[in-house]
Amino acid sequence: MTTPAVEISPGLRQARSALLLSYVAQGAVFALLVTRIPGIQTQYGISDGLLPLFLAAVPILAGVGSISMEYVVKRTSPRAVLRVVQPVVCLTLVGVGLGDKMWEAAVALAAFGLAVGGLDASQAMSAVALQHRYGRSIMQTFYAAFSLGGIIGASLAWAQVHFKLSLLAMFGTTGLVVGVTVLIVGRWYAGPAELGHAVEEAAAAAARSIPWKPLLPLCLAMCVAYIGDATVSNWAAKYLQEGLHSSEQMTTVPYNAYMVVMLIGRLLGDARVQSWGSVRTVRLGAAVCALGFLLVALSPGPWVAVAAFAVVGLGISVIVPQVFAAGGRLFPKDSDAAVARLNIFNYVGFLVGAPLVGGLAGALGYRIAMVVPMLLILSVFAVSKAFGPGAAVEREADTVAV
Repeated sequence: MTTPAVEISPGLRQARSALLLSYVAQGAVFALLVTRIPGIQTQYGISDGLLPLFLAAVPILAGVGSISMEYVVKRTSPRAVLRVVQPVVCLTLVGVGLGDKMWEAAVALAAFGLAVGGLDASQAMSAVALQHRYGRSIMQTFYAAFSLGGIIGASLAWAQVHFKLSLLAMFGTTGLVVGVTVLIVGRWYAGPAELGHAVEEAAAAAARSIPWKPLLPLCLAMCVAYIGDATVSNWAAKYLQEGLHSSEQMTTVPYNAYMVVMLIGRLLGDARVQSWGSVRTVRLGAAVCALGFLLVALSPGPWVAVAAFAVVGLGISVIVPQVFAAGGRLFPKDSDAAVARLNIFNYVGFLVGAPLVGGLAGALGYRIAMVVPMLLILSVFAVSKAFGPGAAVEREADTVAV
């Protein structure tokens, strides 16, 4: 459960606004990168056979970066980590646009993976801490901000193709502008003055270790949600290009539509959670997501596929924020550690989803490949009770009994 509602100070509001801008920036950089996978593949001469390996390596390294944050944050703070790693992510985007040799792509994408893992974890830790301080559900708004950034990034990708700009021109300009922006915004991230006792609790948590078992249902939900997300971000463009024979410009549209609808879902998500509860909200999200992937697999043409990917976005929009929120409820005094562990399964999902869907697409075709995330997302129903407040009460009862 979140803490009782408290008076929201101007500093706390500024911290929330700054973190929202951080999520917008992250969404824009990530979307620009993933929607231009076909362009990156062409610039660096990466074959279709090697592409899944590159896509799998990034989440592996991101997972390393994410779990490392559990230990780094104990010695510093989420704010300190966030101030460093987000500008680094922006610089790696510039690096991806600079080269033309395969080893240069490998180095730039490896740096991106490591840095983005630390960024995702430190952002989520800050968001969970702010939600505790607000005393009500605000997680959805942070992920809505990420979706807004995704719309901006996908639109920039469309402009890059439409106006025939080089990757360096678009990646370099975006990376530098966003990098400078987050450096400035970083001064308002939440710290001791805004989070109060949350900082002391995080320091005390450094001496404790949280169990994995209560988190496992949430880890599964996180994993399958990101298998679905990885399918859209890594393969939607290739599906339209190779499976539905659309133009290169059209390949930038599905991720944009996915993010537009996800933004709407997340803007409305906190109100839905307040009125319906987390369990019902997550179950509905899983059902809508599965329907979306079924429509993707059956799409007769590019525009129907774009609409179907948008349905997927509506379903996924509520699941990931509620995973982090549920982890925070389970371990309110150790939420940083819980978030870092849950965030690993973001990258497990990408690691499984990228090569699995790509391999099946190569062997059986894209339509068959799109059925796999549809089936996997339905497993969320089996673990949906872990999202309810009763799960936290049950864990506390088990702890007392021990």
